[in-house]
Amino acid sequence: MDLTQANAANMEYMIEAIKTKLRMASGAAMQASAFPLDKYEDLYDLYEMVLGKEHLSISEVEAVASELGKLRKV
Repeated sequence: MDLTQANAANMEYMIEAIKTKLRMASGAAMQASAFPLDKYEDLYDLYEMVLGKEHLSISEVEAVASELGKLRKV
């Protein structure tokens, strides 16, 4: 999968990977369709950071969840 291409399928893939890595209990509430395509680069950066870490602290998980909230459509 070429994640350098900004499209809805890639956004959905990254969202699902982030939710899995964070083990988000409320992950069902976070739909890829809630994220505008113009935020793709920001989401990609977040995706790389999350998947690049072996373990995330509680504060890192909270920070990622907060950042995802900021990237969502208003």
